[in-house]
Amino acid sequence: MIFQNNPSKISKIKIPDVLKKVNDIFVSAGFKAYLVGGAVRDALLGKENHDWDIATDASPEQVMKIFKKVIPTGIAHGTVTVHIFNLQLETTTFRTDSYYSDGRHPDKISFAATIEEDLSRRDFTMNAIAADLGTGVLTDPFNGRQDIRDKKIRTVGNPFERFDEDGLRPVRAVRFASQLGFDIEEKTFAALSDSAVLKKTSLISVERFRDEFCKILKTEKPSAGLKLLEKTGILDLFIPEFKVCRGCSQQDYRGFHEFDVADHLFYACDGAPKENLRVRLSAFFHDIGKPEAKTVEILQGNEIVHFHGHEQISSLKAEKIMTNLKFSNEEIKKTVHLVKQHMFYYESSWKDSAVRRFIIKVGMENIEDLFLLRFADVAGMHNVKPVPLSPVWNSIDEFRKRIEKVREEKSALSLKDLCVNGKDLMNEGIPAGKQLGLILNELFEAVTEDPSLNEKDRLLKIALNIYRTKCTI
Repeated sequence: MIFQNNPSKISKIKIPDVLKKVNDIFVSAGFKAYLVGGAVRDALLGKENHDWDIATDASPEQVMKIFKKVIPTGIAHGTVTVHIFNLQLETTTFRTDSYYSDGRHPDKISFAATIEEDLSRRDFTMNAIAADLGTGVLTDPFNGRQDIRDKKIRTVGNPFERFDEDGLRPVRAVRFASQLGFDIEEKTFAALSDSAVLKKTSLISVERFRDEFCKILKTEKPSAGLKLLEKTGILDLFIPEFKVCRGCSQQDYRGFHEFDVADHLFYACDGAPKENLRVRLSAFFHDIGKPEAKTVEILQGNEIVHFHGHEQISSLKAEKIMTNLKFSNEEIKKTVHLVKQHMFYYESSWKDSAVRRFIIKVGMENIEDLFLLRFADVAGMHNVKPVPLSPVWNSIDEFRKRIEKVREEKSALSLKDLCVNGKDLMNEGIPAGKQLGLILNELFEAVTEDPSLNEKDRLLKIALNIYRTKCTI
């Protein structure tokens, strides 16, 4: 990241006019208000932000009197959400926190008198900078601007105390490092893998870890964050199934793979499109079953490493892990399907019927994601993304064209595409029941092999022949 200005030298930031209007309302009621958190950090980084958090010396009850529409979203912790000027402003009273027995929420809060006291309870110095909501003048008691300049993530004060207060903070440290391309300061990093800190982190909900994990996957280079999760021991807390991937070698004389399974999965995530979380999830899981599937064959004095059936094992493990992390059923289904199908092998010699069977098995809606997963898989072999005109690129490009050709022929790619249905067969005297379903499947198989058969009269004749031959005595 190249700074246009030195953040450590910036004394004020630009406050949007609409927020200045909000400040005028606070000031007219006799209160102070500050922009805090990520919005200030992002302004110093030269990034746009449309998510505004406000800290004020007004109590939640006073805020609710000042503004017309206020939702008490977290009033027990001093937070309400102000709806004004088409904005939703999370507004929190200056506060200090006491012990966090659940590893996430303070057992008791006390309102503070100053913004400096409020900033002292925050997680990292880069997030402990406040900007006056009227003037933009910065308050930076912990040198957060310098840490932003140095690209360092450092806790406010003692890292063990900050992490003991909130078990999510270690995961956030890794996520910020991955998102911003920052390093974690030495003492802060050492604390992440401390046994007491890991114990506190283990208490956070799986949903909170899942959300941070997905944010890491959506960064420019997720391997950086994933390696930090692994190195600190955090990954083992929530995805212990991954551990056996580290040290599981894939190398043999053929030279297909340069890395062990763990690094291959990390670099495959880098090779998947940043904007496609489903493919990045699939890249993370696609070979996670390899350690259990690994066999070694000696052929003419050479070791050949095999992972037969690993896609099935990987899909089962992906389903288990994603279920444990409480992903949605839809997300689990889609990801598991991609993992299960990722070992497809296309050749130019395929008949159109084979292409149709591939479409039917994979589902037209999943094919592009599956191709992207193939590119990611190849990228993970040597940490190099495939480029246009490379062998895998050319193969997928040809396959896409074959698929498009089949689609243009309006082939039957599901039972609903047949020119007959169950009602048509019953009108010809074939009774409802299991036999009717079997006949429809045979018709579909025939049309998959020869699309020209997909005409109503021809299919009805074939159906009657099947019924008379196989279903009657």
